[in-house]
Amino acid sequence: MDQLQTIAADSGLDLDSQQFAQAMDARDPLAHLRSEFVMPTVSQVTGEAGNDKACVYMCGNSLGLQPKRARRMVCEELDEWANGGVTGHFRHTHGRPWAAYREPVVQKMAPIVGAKTSEVGVMNTLTTNVHLMLAAFYQPTAKRYKILIEGKAFPSDHYAVESQIRWHELPADAMLLAEPRAGEHTLRTEDILDLIAQEGDSIAVVMLGGVHYYTGQAFEMERITAAAHAAGCVVGWDLAHAAGNVELQLHDWNVDFACWCTYKYMNSGPGGIAGFFVHERHADSTDLHRLVGWWAHDPATRFDMTNEFASAPGAAGFEISNTPILTAAALLGALDVFALTSMAALRQKSVLLTTYLEYLLQARLGARIQIITPPKHRGAQLSLLFQSEHEFERVFAALTRAGVVCDERKPNCIRLGPAPLYNTFHDVWSCVDVISTAAI
Repeated sequence: MDQLQTIAADSGLDLDSQQFAQAMDARDPLAHLRSEFVMPTVSQVTGEAGNDKACVYMCGNSLGLQPKRARRMVCEELDEWANGGVTGHFRHTHGRPWAAYREPVVQKMAPIVGAKTSEVGVMNTLTTNVHLMLAAFYQPTAKRYKILIEGKAFPSDHYAVESQIRWHELPADAMLLAEPRAGEHTLRTEDILDLIAQEGDSIAVVMLGGVHYYTGQAFEMERITAAAHAAGCVVGWDLAHAAGNVELQLHDWNVDFACWCTYKYMNSGPGGIAGFFVHERHADSTDLHRLVGWWAHDPATRFDMTNEFASAPGAAGFEISNTPILTAAALLGALDVFALTSMAALRQKSVLLTTYLEYLLQARLGARIQIITPPKHRGAQLSLLFQSEHEFERVFAALTRAGVVCDERKPNCIRLGPAPLYNTFHDVWSCVDVISTAAI
């Protein structure tokens, strides 16, 4: 907030003014990245003809916008298929043979999650990968058999853990839930650490979300990982709302495994191919009961077809089937945009965007809304609770009519996710202007 106040004072502009938002955009070193994306118009997102202005897209926490490079990359692969058929697996016009397509993908994705290239894989979708990682890393014993997740984890994580426990024919108490304190919406780190200390001898796997989908809370992953390891637990993270959003250091934090989708902050398209991480210390482990397939075989001898499995090195040895090229191409195009900047630079802008969003909401609406996302522990999302369901519905309807794209969670929560790759400070100002007008 101090930085915004200093800029306002130096420019002689009111923080609450449209001119200040425009001035912030003029000095934004990442402003040029917006042109890398296809920006829907108001008419396109509302279905009402006659308004070709760009919409205000605040939903990158749900589905990122389309990078122009993603479209181009997919079209190139379609042309490669049309013009060469099967030969594209080993001879490719653009130097991306399909048999090795994973390589440029993981090379560009690894820096975003703070991993070595050899520790990152690409396959399937998020929940499938969660199941595959748990198949390898969840090895319950009579004493250590529990999996710790958030009490209000995203339903897919909850269902995946619940079904893994049933698969092992274990009792329901094998799912250990971390709950917020009474009257609070978010989890305190000290409470998570206390729970691990109390139950550590019985916990096989700690698997939390890096950023909570509903509250927007970013968990202190390094501290939690260290505490869980000290208690003898395996640690995995669901990074659906963290990858491409907050700075991660999966290798340095000694995370055992992690999974993430790529269609939110990584902008790979709806249902895009997912990524995963396996720390290098597990690469050659014979203790993991991982499920494998042909594509997990060492590529040097894969086509010898001996039916004598020899694992590919690193995370590649966990990949089961060949890379689906069209979804991987969209991801590769999206990752090329990340290569134009850094996670540190994106995070710096993101903090300014959410700080500005929070300031405007509080200045305009005060106690009429509650921002439940912790100021010191969050990514690009703010979650707002309205005092009544009626006011929530009125505000969300007004946002929709105005061409402000965001999402809601009933009965009274609106999630706003300004993405630093393409959102502007004027987007933030415009969004709050609609909210404050509708809430009067």
